Formats: sequence, C-alpha cells, structure tokens
Amino acid sequence: MNAAQAPSAPSRRKPDDPHQTENNGMYHPADFTLAGQVAVVTGAGAGIGRAIAETFAAAGAAVMVSDLNAGAAQAVADEIKARGGKAAATACDVTKESDLAGLTAATVQAFGKLTILVSNAGGGGPKPFDMPMPDFRRAFDLNVFSLFRLAQLTASEMAKAGGGSILAITSMAAENKNQRMAAYASSKAATSHLVRNIAFDLGPKNIRVNGVAPGATRTDALRSVLTEAIETRMLAHTPIHRLGEPQDMANAALFLCSPAAAWISGQILTVSGGGVQELD
Repeated sequence: MNAAQAPSAPSRRKPDDPHQTENNGMYHPADFTLAGQVAVVTGAGAGIGRAIAETFAAAGAAVMVSDLNAGAAQAVADEIKARGGKAAATACDVTKESDLAGLTAATVQAFGKLTILVSNAGGGGPKPFDMPMPDFRRAFDLNVFSLFRLAQLTASEMAKAGGGSILAITSMAAENKNQRMAAYASSKAATSHLVRNIAFDLGPKNIRVNGVAPGATRTDALRSVLTEAIETRMLAHTPIHRLGEPQDMANAALFLCSPAAAWISGQILTVSGGGVQELD
C-alpha cells in the first residue's frame, strides 16, 4: 500500500519536493500497520497462510480467510474475531474460475473494498520424472494460473480503492535444483517471474506486486516428511541454525504489504535463515 492510503498514517511529504518527506529518517509506526486495508489470503486455513491472516488482522486489516477447507477457514476467522479483529471466511478452490470470482466478490461484499491479495494457496510437491502430464499441469494450475487470475480479478477492485498490494508466496524451489522437483520447482520459478512482470503492468495503477520465497518452514506439510536426519542435513546449509516458522513468513509479508514498502515492487524476498536447505 502507498502510505497515503492508510487512513491512520499522516502525510509526511513536503509540499515543495514530492521526493522528500518531513522528518526524513524518523520512525513512523503507522508505516508498519495495515489500518483501513482489506486483505484476501488464500490457503489461510493452516500454516503460513494462517499466520499471515492472523498477523494482518492484528496489524489492523480486515481479512477474508480463504481455504479449500471451509471449516478450517471459518476456524481461523473465528479466532481472529475472538481476538478483536475483523475477518470473514469462504471456501475457495483456486483452480476454479467460479471460486476465484466468488472470493473477490465475497470480500468486497463483506468489507466494501479489496486492497491486498496474498496468493498463498498452492502445491504440487515432489513428483517422479515420469509423472502423468496432468500432475505437471496441476502444479501450474495451483501455483501460476491461480495467481494470475486472482491478480486480474482483484486488481480492478484495488484500482477503485486507489491502489493496493499483491503478494505471492513462492518458494526457494524456484531457484534450487533437485530430483523429483521438475513440476513444483518450474511452476514456482514461473510464479516468481510472473510477479516481476505484472509489477510493470500494475504499477501505473498504484498496485505493487511482490513475493516471499520461504525456506524450509515448520508447517504440517514439512512435518509429514521431516526426520531428525533430514533436519540436520538442512541445517548444515543454514547460517541461522534453525528451520523457519510460519510467523517468519508472516512478518515478511506484513512488511511488503505495508506502507513501509511503498516503493518496493517486482521483488522476491527470500526468507530462509540465510541458507538454501538443499539436501546433499
């Protein structure tokens, strides 16, 4: 979001110089809030998406919690409201056009506008080289096509509101190389480059587009395959000697969607403890 869009953030621009601000160099807490914003977070029923939804609500945004699992989405929204935040929930299969259009419409109906999209839902996982072609296509449906279509649908609403922010949760797999990762890694690489390109399309509308590329993060998906031996091998490549937590990703997402990042667009922020978490 542009700093001028957050109602609680005072204008600090000098009238005689649009490139400078008053009290230049001083810390302004409102720059790091989402007061007055309305965010959609997909895949928010658990893991990184849930952490982002809860963090954005705590930072002042009204949040539409979206997940394939309607019950999980509702549970997160209920928890946010129990803590005094604003939230609603809806089920959404991000591979279905009708669901994506419905998600956009439901958000505007619930909160009156839409200013932030966090495209977190995705997947694909490791697949053998001889996978059926539908498996390969599904990785792109989940990770690339859903982001692009949601960007198209939500950008018009953001433009009506004066601007906005789109954030994709991509992956370090977009840069790493490994066996069994052709579908997932190539789709995430496409996601990252899509971010860089649509930033140029949407910048003139005051819509910023960025991505967060998580390293190995303690989600249910990772726990299902993580062993002590695998964790040890991952940490051998990680200068900050621990795996990531969902909150690490949520904090990065908050920064990139806040007024503090008003001049950041087309970027992928890797959040990985300084490492790559590739196995030898």
